[in-house]
Amino acid sequence: MTLLEPVALEPVARRGQRRLWLVRHGESTWNVLGLVQGHTALPVLTRRGAQQARQCARLLTGKPVGAIVSSDLQRAAQTARPIGRALHLPVIHDHRLRERSLGTAEGMPHAVVGSDQLGIAGGRVVDADAAPPGGETVRQLYARLAACVSELLSDHPGGDLVLVCHGGVVRVLLAWLDGIEPEEMAWPEVNNGMVVDRSAPSPALATASLQH
Repeated sequence: MTLLEPVALEPVARRGQRRLWLVRHGESTWNVLGLVQGHTALPVLTRRGAQQARQCARLLTGKPVGAIVSSDLQRAAQTARPIGRALHLPVIHDHRLRERSLGTAEGMPHAVVGSDQLGIAGGRVVDADAAPPGGETVRQLYARLAACVSELLSDHPGGDLVLVCHGGVVRVLLAWLDGIEPEEMAWPEVNNGMVVDRSAPSPALATASLQH
C-alpha cells in the first residue's frame, strides 16, 4: 500500500447502519515544506494531493451519503470538490471543521515547535491545555468539534455524513466517538488522503455526550 491510497479503517458497514466518513485533505504545499498550517489559508493541494482527493472520491462513490461537509480552508475544500462531483451532492463549507488554530506557530517549521506549545509528545496528548500564543488548546479543539459534529448529525439525519477536514480534526473526532477525554488522547499518524469509516452516533447520543 502506498501513501496515495486512502484507507478505510473499519470493516464495511452492516446494511442500514449509518456511517461517518472522516477524510483528511490531500497533500498540501505546506505539508511538503514541513510547515505548521493550522488556520492558515495559503496552503493548496499539490499534484499528489489532487490525486489523493480523486482517490477519496472513488472510494466514496456508491456509498449512501446524504451530505458532504468540508472545512472552509482551501486545502480541504479542494479535496471535497471531486467527492461532491462523484456523489452528485453539494459541498457545505463549515469553518468549525478547520484544523486546530496554532497562533504564532503557524508558518513555522514543525521541527522548531515544541511539545510545551503543542501539548503533544510521543504520539500522545501530554497537556490538553497547552497552546502557542494566540492558538487553541487540544481541549478547546475537542469542544469545538464535538459541538459542531453533534449539530451536523442533527441537521443532516438522512444517509451517511462525509466530513472533509484535517489531521488534528480526525484525531480528535476519533477520540470523541470512542468516549476518550482530551487528556487521555493518543495522537496517531493520520496520512493525507486517509478516509476513516466509523459508526455515526445518533444525534441524541452525540448531544448527550456534550453534557458530561
